Amino acid sequence: MDLKISFPPGVEIKGVVSAEYAEILTPEAVAFVAKLFRAFGVRREQLLELRKVRQAEFDRGIRPDFLKETEAIRNGDWTIAPLPKDLLDRR
Repeated sequence: MDLKISFPPGVEIKGVVSAEYAEILTPEAVAFVAKLFRAFGVRREQLLELRKVRQAEFDRGIRPDFLKETEAIRNGDWTIAPLPKDLLDRR
């Protein structure tokens, strides 16, 4: 059964929205996802492209390494607080 549900402007559901799907794809839920897509869609696409570039580097044998911008942190003189007693004896 193809249900007729009102979605936000600019949103098109290309598949059949069955009664079961309609319980999940409420107009409010679809509006929320559309809002997220409109707010972050461009950045998401940029990150996916960067992921492809990074994967290509891995495929060429380049291995991951620490970021150059965090070198000062790694090489700095820092410590952490002492561990609590219950973490020192974990039996």
